[in-house]
Amino acid sequence: MTPAFAWALCLMGAVVMVSIVLTGAGRAKADFTMADLQAPRAMFERLPAFGQRAVWAQENSWEALTLGAPAMLLCLISGVSSPTAIAAAWIWPGIRCVYLFAYVGNVPPLRGLCWATGVTAVGICYVEGLRAVISAAG
Repeated sequence: MTPAFAWALCLMGAVVMVSIVLTGAGRAKADFTMADLQAPRAMFERLPAFGQRAVWAQENSWEALTLGAPAMLLCLISGVSSPTAIAAAWIWPGIRCVYLFAYVGNVPPLRGLCWATGVTAVGICYVEGLRAVISAAG
């Protein structure tokens, strides 16, 4: 069993945590107070531009995790050992981390490239995982 897929899951969890920290930094710049805990989403308009992008980047990070986690689990459970899938598994959280900073830093071309690379990496893992399942069944 290749641990790259488990590591990819753990690292993507870390990327989500970084996105939470960036969102918190945006809230700190908007003078977040204890009263804001009653409705933290209501303060969105008070956030600086980078803080608003951080919120969107955090939401995208959660979406990326829900898209990629099943692919990584499929590869892990089905015993994928393809070098292509292993490379894709390592690329996925790394490129999503770059995506996060490209989003918050407002660098759209880099953000788009990172998004496409991340989706491709996840797609490769789905394909390789399904190949392994089909191969084991036949």
